[in-house]
Amino acid sequence: MDPKLLELLVCPVTKGPLTYDRERQELVSRSARLAYPVRDGIPVLLENEARTLTDDELEPQA
Repeated sequence: MDPKLLELLVCPVTKGPLTYDRERQELVSRSARLAYPVRDGIPVLLENEARTLTDDELEPQA
């Protein structure tokens, strides 16, 4: 994921920042509790395509 592109993208639901999860190939919106898929390098920023994050996924990493 291009870091400059990531700076421009926001969550379509909350308009908040997104973080890139390289392992899962997802853009994560902690405020919306959603993870948007990245398919073939293209972010799919559609709410109906997003996965809801679990409480465990939202906890800060130690």
